Amino acid sequence: MSAGFVINPSDRTVSPVEISDLADVTRIVGFDTIESDEIGNGNDRLFFDEECFIRGTSGRFRLDSLVPVAGKGIIIGVSGDGVTFSDTQLSESELMQRLRFE
Repeated sequence: MSAGFVINPSDRTVSPVEISDLADVTRIVGFDTIESDEIGNGNDRLFFDEECFIRGTSGRFRLDSLVPVAGKGIIIGVSGDGVTFSDTQLSESELMQRLRFE
């Protein structure tokens, strides 16, 4: 299990989460069309529903200068192979400084 964060824009919260595989990400995000973006610090990535705007999912957030995301997102580390998850390098306070709810 790897430590990360769930971003929930509907209730404007960030919560710690343990992720073991992509199935966990899919279950938490709520859809199987998962996409990810690098977030500029080591191997951390933001995972989210690729079709979030088509679905009309409520609540949005923006991390740094990335395009806003609708619905839940997950911050988790990814190893060099791009498949194995690892603990995020972000602290919750650092994430909150880089995050905006819209």
